[in-house]
Amino acid sequence: MLKKQTAIALVFSLSAALFPAHAGADASYPVAQMKERSYYEQRGDIVWEVPTAEKYIAFTFDDGPDAKQTQEILQVLKQYEAKATFFLVGDRVERHPEIVRHELQQGHEIANHSFHHPSFHRLSGSSIESELTRTQDAIFKATGEKPVLFRPPGGYYNETIINLSKQNHLQMVLWSWHQDTKDWRSPGVQRIVNKVLDNARNGDIVLMHDFVHNSNQTSEALKVILPELKKRGYSFVTVSELMSHKVAPKNHIKVSH
Repeated sequence: MLKKQTAIALVFSLSAALFPAHAGADASYPVAQMKERSYYEQRGDIVWEVPTAEKYIAFTFDDGPDAKQTQEILQVLKQYEAKATFFLVGDRVERHPEIVRHELQQGHEIANHSFHHPSFHRLSGSSIESELTRTQDAIFKATGEKPVLFRPPGGYYNETIINLSKQNHLQMVLWSWHQDTKDWRSPGVQRIVNKVLDNARNGDIVLMHDFVHNSNQTSEALKVILPELKKRGYSFVTVSELMSHKVAPKNHIKVSH
């Protein structure tokens, strides 16, 4: 009997390891095996990058705003006439509402990145929804606008998160797999530069951060990346602008400002 119980426990452990995306889902959302990326792209549930013939790239910045790093990044973006999308953490919005307003004033896009930046796989559906709505409310209070884009912390998603995004009229946006700079690790300016420049192509969504503990590597890397990409003929746009240039766009949640 003990062997049988051990075997059953092992099966459950393996199942949890193989299908972690469903941990913490509410009973109101059926648990089902996650599908391939192409399934979610074709449905418009998630955007990783945008197929386009035009030389547009969208730079995105997670985890801010930060009083120092966000301002440094904004200065570099302004210098090179670059527009970007900032995925904001709600509790930081409440601490720095003036920076969020500054982002909008410079023509950048603001988006939802949860309120506390928790690990979503540990949360119930109701807790996840609270993370979304509290951030929407914080941004609206600071700016009078509500975002239409959402990026889950760590890029983690499951059917619950996808459904809640839709119900709250948010388009889920991740990033190009070949453009994850991992700047949050402070890998060195040159490594960040190389990651972006060596892999740049039309329709990329680049993942960066404007709040990294005790680091200015992201802003320093941008000082090299942006002028070089401009020489190559690229323009830097918000995610919503990039999506409007998609070849045969369909199914995406309509974005309007």
